[in-house]
Amino acid sequence: MNLAKNMRNRRDRDDRAEPFSIEAWTPKTRMGEMVKNKEITSIEDIFKMGKPIKEVEIIDALLPNIKDSVLEIASVQRMTKNNRKAKYRVTVVVGDGNGHVGVGTGKDVEVRPAITSAIKDAKMNIIPVSCSCGSWECNCKTNHSLPMKAVGRCGSAYVILKPAPRGIGVVANKIIKQVVALAGIKDVWSFTRGRTRNIYNTAMATYKALESINKISNHDALKTENEAAA
Repeated sequence: MNLAKNMRNRRDRDDRAEPFSIEAWTPKTRMGEMVKNKEITSIEDIFKMGKPIKEVEIIDALLPNIKDSVLEIASVQRMTKNNRKAKYRVTVVVGDGNGHVGVGTGKDVEVRPAITSAIKDAKMNIIPVSCSCGSWECNCKTNHSLPMKAVGRCGSAYVILKPAPRGIGVVANKIIKQVVALAGIKDVWSFTRGRTRNIYNTAMATYKALESINKISNHDALKTENEAAA
């Protein structure tokens, strides 16, 4: 954990030295050109289009206040014909604390490039998070919790998130706390099963639980539109 903290502090100094500049950015995709020309001014417009984001600069341009947190730095090895090849695997969560979150991983022979790769991967996996008050104990109609129960699974890690009344906070382990905090959720109950000591699986299970709410919401919205059209 000390290694992760030291690398985080060093990376923050590097990021401040070279901030993202949209003027110096040369887009490689049509969507990137639309973002630079301000034809697309919100990431929500991209989500509605249903098209994949293929440039990390799009996230930097539309979500300038995005933050990141290193969850794990692990040493991994693979066997080749000659000898063992060692690399560092880094798990990172990113979010703006206002309804957007992403989880990603990166590998490299050095820690610093592995962190950079993981942050880029997490930004490419950004999803919207539906925040509201779904707790029957509260019903305050503010965006402090989840609208409904959410379930996610990755490997043997199984995560259940439930709406909580205002003021409860995030009742969860430290991995789930970091993911939901960067998503902008302030109050939630959580239940876990399986091997939750696996940090990557726990983070991805939480990520998939939040993503499942979007699928339900999109399905209900499409159903309402079809009924209105009929």
